[in-house]
Amino acid sequence: MMDQKVAALMNQQINAEFYSGYLYLDFANYYEEKGLAGFANWYEIQAREEQDHAILMYHFMHNNGEKVTLDAIAKPDKEFHALIDPLKAGLEHEKYVTSLVNNIYAAAQSCNDFRTLQFLDWFIKEQGEEEKNASDMITKMELFGSDPKGLYMLNSELQSRVYAAPSLVL
Repeated sequence: MMDQKVAALMNQQINAEFYSGYLYLDFANYYEEKGLAGFANWYEIQAREEQDHAILMYHFMHNNGEKVTLDAIAKPDKEFHALIDPLKAGLEHEKYVTSLVNNIYAAAQSCNDFRTLQFLDWFIKEQGEEEKNASDMITKMELFGSDPKGLYMLNSELQSRVYAAPSLVL
């Protein structure tokens, strides 16, 4: 049986992952309204990935005989005034999610929950990639975003991103 603190943190994380998906759909909506379908595409795919993360955790909990409690998803409350704002908010959010995953990892480690630690290893690696991607997006926008041709090319690059479901085996 899973330690109850670890189980509670995992339940919170499931809901946080669903919120992340909702937040990234809000970012996509912002970019769609600005005529930047590539940026919108990038964040729509991010939203799907976050939902997949929640589902992976959901199945992990059930596979380990734990109850899953789904909470209401809060409405994203960010206001954007510049095209770079969602990118910066995205990096800030990914750092926050990393801290949440790290908290679960520490709790699982403190009670020798090796099964959960092994499961979370993939998420630890994934969060490193998420933070790097978010940081790279900011760098590209700072380099090219103020030039219309550069923004067009960056938007086109982001339009080519395709969804790939995670390959974590439970």
